[in-house]
Parts: sequence; structure tokens; C-alpha cells
Amino acid sequence: MEREKKDKDFVHQPEYPGGPRAMSQFIYSQLRYPPEALAAGIAGRVVVDCDINDKGEVVAARVLKGLGYGCDEEAVRVVRLLRFRVKRTRGVRVLYHKKIHIEFKRPKPQPAVPPAQTMTVQYQIVPETPTPEPHAPQQPSSYEYTITLGPY
Repeated sequence: MEREKKDKDFVHQPEYPGGPRAMSQFIYSQLRYPPEALAAGIAGRVVVDCDINDKGEVVAARVLKGLGYGCDEEAVRVVRLLRFRVKRTRGVRVLYHKKIHIEFKRPKPQPAVPPAQTMTVQYQIVPETPTPEPHAPQQPSSYEYTITLGPY
């Protein structure tokens, strides 16, 4: 006779679809560096404690450790966008608590891109010996090309 295995976890923790790596990718794709923090040269980590209801929605978010300069508000905004997958916990509605660390790193300065240079070339093709035609005046053929040299 084989016994049915009991579930180890009495309360199942919420999971982000795709795991922690997918959650980090989502957070950093939505995160916008605040201009005040950028101007002040602020970088560091914000720790946000959030409450997740039984539907997987973030219903509250609090900053446990902040940086200021708009970073705290931006971290809370991004955390409130998260949606988790929650397993049923024996028919009981449970409010979960989770700490999320969000790193604010100053963006690396982009190398200066030289401006594109434009060069215009004009040339005409004139026949060596013009053939006189009584009704049609002879016009030389002319062409104009524009070449733009830009950064690679």
C-alpha cells in the first residue's frame, strides 16, 4: 500500500511567472531613473516591502530602505506593476509579504557620436562635338548626387 505524500508547505509563497530572473528583467525594463537622482549623482539600492493578495496583485508597498531624490517613489511604482502567481492555500485567503531589492545604477555615459557629414557632387556630360539640329536645342545632361557619411 502506497501512502499519499503530504504537501510540505502549508502556505505556498507567491511566484513571479518565469521566476526571479524574469521578475528582474520586468523591473529593470519598467524602471526609469529619476532626473533629480541623475542630476545629484545618486546610486544605490532601494528595499521595498510589498503585500500580495490571494489573487497575486500587489496591494501595498512600503520603502524599508530608500535613497531619496525620487528613487523611492519610482521603486514603489514599479513594484505595484508586478503580478504574481499564487497557489490555493487550503481555501484560506492569505496576505503575503515580500521584500524586493531594486538597484539604481547610474547609466554609463554614451560616447559622443560625430555628426554626419554631407557632400554634394555635381557633374555634367557635354558631348564633344555638338550635332546641330534645327528644331531641338542641345542641352547637356547633368546629374547631382548627395552622399552622407555618418557614424558607423
